[in-house]
Formats: sequence, structure tokens, C-alpha cells
Amino acid sequence: MRDRDASRDERPRRRLGGQVAVVSAVALLALTAGALASCGDNGAAFWRRADNAAANQCPRPQSITGPEFNAQEAGLRLLRREAFRGDFFAQLELGSRYAASRATDKNIEDPIESAVWTGLALANDEGYAPINRVNRRGWDGFRSGSRYDDCRAWERHVAYQRLNRQLGQMTINEQAAVRDRMIYVLSTQDAEGFRTLARLHDALYGPFGEPSDNREAREAIGRNASGGQGRGGFYSAASLFPRNDVDAYLYNYLATQTGDVGSYVLLKDFERSSPGRSQYGSFVEAKARQWVPPFEFYPNDAPASGVPFSDESRPRGDAYEYALGRMTELPFVHVGRALRYLGVTETVVSRPADLSARQIQTLEAMLGHDMDSRLSWLEMVRAIQLAAVNGSSEAQLVLAVMYSEGIGVPTDYARAFHWYSQADKQGSPEAKFAVSTYFALGVAGVADQDKAEAVASRIDSALAGFGPSASRLQAVLSQVSRSQRR
Repeated sequence: MRDRDASRDERPRRRLGGQVAVVSAVALLALTAGALASCGDNGAAFWRRADNAAANQCPRPQSITGPEFNAQEAGLRLLRREAFRGDFFAQLELGSRYAASRATDKNIEDPIESAVWTGLALANDEGYAPINRVNRRGWDGFRSGSRYDDCRAWERHVAYQRLNRQLGQMTINEQAAVRDRMIYVLSTQDAEGFRTLARLHDALYGPFGEPSDNREAREAIGRNASGGQGRGGFYSAASLFPRNDVDAYLYNYLATQTGDVGSYVLLKDFERSSPGRSQYGSFVEAKARQWVPPFEFYPNDAPASGVPFSDESRPRGDAYEYALGRMTELPFVHVGRALRYLGVTETVVSRPADLSARQIQTLEAMLGHDMDSRLSWLEMVRAIQLAAVNGSSEAQLVLAVMYSEGIGVPTDYARAFHWYSQADKQGSPEAKFAVSTYFALGVAGVADQDKAEAVASRIDSALAGFGPSASRLQAVLSQVSRSQRR
């Protein structure tokens, strides 16, 4: 009887214990499902909670976040120098500064400049290449990436959001300006930059050249982890660079022209990656010979803040260093004429010693360089480039000769022809004669051989009073006269 009563007492306890176990199991499953639902490529993505943004950001050094950055211009110059060298975090910081994320940066707010550096950060493989992958213990065991990977992923997520918002508020011309500036900066980084440009135009990669299965890339195009349609999508950012095989092939080809062996391997891989891609070879080769970057140097516009956009790209490689060393072969009077055209001097100086420290500082301020009152070879080149960009036909002609001869800048017949053409449009007879030579010879495929066009240009040059062309024309006319008398 007692045994029967005891068994009756145990039944409710067992039932209660079973209910507790079921509830506990359901709660555990719900918690696990919630964690897995927030997983991305690296596992649980708890960092996606916006209210934890400060903790999710990668730390910045005191030199960037400290009070000494009240010297705004010096700070921007430092960031630009590192950003031009490919520093992912410097590029992010510039994008944030020009977006005026902080109240103290309102005076330098510039959506186009912010979009440029944000886009370059997204295209930088320092932002998504895995570093130190580990399998963590405990709750962090759901995540296979390191904390460094996590904070970079968060930074790229925020960067995509900002860039998408900025581009969505821009006109087509403003978006083109962002694209052109990004192309220029990447073109100053030799093979690595051209390879990045190739990925930006290749549909087999993510919107900014990252692997197509990258979490932020999928998020940008509105895809989930399984490849299906997901929520959201940053479509303005994802469509900044149009995808096409010709441009992807072109930039891969330009990368090989720098002499980089790895780029050649990637070019061959590109040709085999999709049917029909190799058929563009001859067309792209001809196009590459005529390719010039969107700018001669980074546009040094004077924004409302008065802090110029400095070009911090630096000559890279032996060819650049050798060309700069040849600046001693260029008569300094050409630099002097450029300086007068720019308003730096009132008269044409023929020697560097004739320039005052204040005049050199004026040029350095215009270029956004450190004002150390010492005129470098690079600043001499920049003076001629700046005058050429601003419409000086003399500077355009000199710059064309510099590119033809490899003085100050590496030999580049495409750029030489471009600047000869610009000077020709302004009526320079010397430039017209040079253009006629290009058409007569078909130099390096830059200008197709066209004898008729060459003769017409030389006649125009002669009529304008250019001596060498006139003497050649007289020789041709005398030959024609002799043949008619016969």
C-alpha cells in the first residue's frame, strides 16, 4: 500500500521534471538557432548590432584620434600619404573625415572625396583577406575568424552603408568623378593597382573586387549565404563600376606591362576563366597602348575648407627614379615659364636659385606638399603638369616632350600624344608638327599610321611658321616640281 502511494507521489514529480527538461531543451535550441541565424562567413555575427558599434570598430592609434589632430591640414596630409600607399585604415579614416562624421570635420565635408576613399578602402584587399584564423572556445567557438577579421568586417559593413547613401544622392557626373579619381589612385600603384581595377570590372568578383562569396559582397548585392535573395542590398555602391570583360581584360593587360610576372599568370587565368574571353586579346592590346589615366595628377581642387586635395603618390621603381634624375637635362626656363603661368612668380626665372623661399612655399601649398622651401625634382615636374592641366600650351608641349624622351616622367607615348594633341588644339605649330610625326610613323600603335593626315598636319605647321616643317615641305615641293618638269 505504501509502495502504491509512493508511486502516485512520484508521478507528478516525473511529469514536472519532464516538462522542465523539454522547456530547457527548447530554450537551448532557440538560443543556438538565434546564434547560428546571425552567422556569416566567420560564424556568429553578433557585431551586427548597431548599438554596439563602438566596440565593433577596429582601434585607431592615438596619433589619429588624439587632440593633436586639431592641426587639421597636417593630419589630412598624413592620412593621404598613408592612404595613397594602400593603408586600409587610413583610407577608412579619410572617408570618415570627408563625410564629416565628427562635428569638428564639418568644414572639410566633401561627399565626393569621402566616397573616393571609402570606395578605395572597400577595394583594398587589406580589408578582407583573412588574418590569423582561429577556432575559438566557448561561445566564441561559433566564429572561426580572429577578432581582427571581425572588426574589419564590421568596418567594411559600415563603409558599404555610407558609400551607398552618398552615391545614391549624387548625379551621374558626380559618380563619374568618384570613379575617375579611384582609377587614378589605383593606377599609381603599379601592377597591384591595375589588378585591383581588373577585379572591379570583372563580374566574377564582388562589387569591389573581393571574392564573390565574401559576406559584405553578398550583402551589397542583396544575397544571403546560400546565394538566394536576401534582405536589403547596397545597389548604388554595387553598381559604381560597370562590369564588362573588355575593361577587366584591359587592366589585367596593363598590369602585365609593368613587368610583374604574377600579373601575367593572372592574365592567362582570366583568359581561361570564361568562354570567349581570349578573343578580345588583339583589341585590348591596341586599346592598352592608347590608355591614359583620367588625370595627370590627383585634382588639387581648392574646396571650401581651403585644405587642398594633395597628391601623395610617389614615383615607384627604377624607371621613375631614373626619369626624375634626368630633370637636370630639362632647361629650367621651362619650369620658370610654368611658374609664371601659375602666378607663382611675376617674371620667368631661369635658375632654381632665383626663386625665393616664399615662392617655393607658394608652389608647395598649391600642390598640398609639405612646405620645406626646397624645390624638388618632383615639384618641378608637378609645376609643368599643373600649368599644362590649367591650359598653358607651352607647358603642354614641354610635358609631351618629357613623356616622349623619358625626362622627369617615364617614357609614355600615349600620354605624349595626348599632350601634343592638347597643345595642337590651342594652335601650337610645334605640337602640330609632332602630331604629324606620330601619324607618319604610327608610333607604338598610339596613332595609326596615316600619311595623308601627316602631310596635312605638316602643311598646317609650316603655314604657322614652324621651321623644320617648312624645310621639309620645301623639299617635297621641289621634288614634285622636278617630276612635273620631266
